[in-house]
Amino acid sequence: MTNGSDGWKICVVGAGSTYTPELIEGLIERTDVLPVRELALVDINAERLDILRAMADRMFRAAGRDVPVTATEERRRGIDGADFVLNQIRVGGQAARIRDEKMGRRHDVVGQETTGPGGFAKALRTIPVALGIAADIRELAPHAWMINFTNPAGMVTESLLRYGGVQVMGLCNSPFGMQAEIARALDAKPEQVRIDCVGLNHLSWVRRIFLDGEDITDSVLDGFIAGLDEQDSIFDRELIATLRMIPSSYLRYFYHQGRVLENQRAGGPTRGEQVWEIEQQLLESYRDPGLCCKPPLLEKRGGAHYSTLAVSLVMAIATDQGAVHIVDCRNNGALEDLPEDVAVEMPAVVDRQGAHSITAGRLPFSIRGLVQHVKAYEELTIEAAVGGDERAALLALTANPLVPSFDTARDLWRDIKEENAEFLPQFSGAGVLTR
Repeated sequence: MTNGSDGWKICVVGAGSTYTPELIEGLIERTDVLPVRELALVDINAERLDILRAMADRMFRAAGRDVPVTATEERRRGIDGADFVLNQIRVGGQAARIRDEKMGRRHDVVGQETTGPGGFAKALRTIPVALGIAADIRELAPHAWMINFTNPAGMVTESLLRYGGVQVMGLCNSPFGMQAEIARALDAKPEQVRIDCVGLNHLSWVRRIFLDGEDITDSVLDGFIAGLDEQDSIFDRELIATLRMIPSSYLRYFYHQGRVLENQRAGGPTRGEQVWEIEQQLLESYRDPGLCCKPPLLEKRGGAHYSTLAVSLVMAIATDQGAVHIVDCRNNGALEDLPEDVAVEMPAVVDRQGAHSITAGRLPFSIRGLVQHVKAYEELTIEAAVGGDERAALLALTANPLVPSFDTARDLWRDIKEENAEFLPQFSGAGVLTR
């Protein structure tokens, strides 16, 4: 990474994502403290890349910001000389996500894009590509920081920490979303609230809550429980009262698996199908030469707070802030119940040297087993994705808490291989996909 005296080069891989205007908004808001000498947009979809490049140009011009925007389908050109590489790819696009979700429904298991077998399939498609991006960074921008926003963020980040050979940390909007919701309930600003969040990506719990340094956990929990609607809430009131912690919304797939499966059996569009429809509308609006700010519809796409989080994290590294962010990073003993070299999602001090996880001690008995169970599944999945090891793949599915039996795991693996054959060359002797 350079000293940034002439501004920073930020490369976005997967810039054809409809999330990109969120990132542009964040850069606009912080241009004075985070000067950008070049924003390089990279995507393999030329049409979407052109739409988002034009949208970015209009947003910067409308804000009076002189930020050069380049666009290329050649990843190496975009990465060359970058200080930061933001990874927001979706291998196989929404079509692959929808197939994953419908596969889960066929086998009567949770059909979701980052947990269960859907998350497993996505990890197998994504990890080799992420490692290919890391290889380009090692060669063309060896001092750059890679910020991974691609799901399943924990597994992708851990694979990069183990095998990527680059400076990397992962980012998810879920913990900050909980922090922001708590702040809203307290009529406070998010920066006034600090949460003690522990666990893994999409498998985390808020243990303690502080407002301006004062521990207000019990009062917030009591208010949270009282506000739960038994008909509409994703968590049961008694569950939260028993846990005395606030779970990530993704934990509903574990705590209320029966309810999730019941809803799936009722039919209706999958989340991927809903997102696909939203994306078509967003892309159409982005084509409008008169549009120069992100449209309200983007809020329905998901990824709230991405602009705040991604740019704040880049700024913390670039300016050597030593600020605390909740990120996916190497455990390094912060959680005593997990190996040191795995990725965890928790508060860390972020500076120019990276993310320094804050010691959190032992996990409560009430969540320890589930965290260790999911981590074992994640480690097997990473080994399968990197080495093309079918035995590891089958063991990973069998170990997943949302897969009920070996028989189901075997049937799922057969379908995953068949439906994702073009994205899984590591299992066919064709080598590792790096494009």
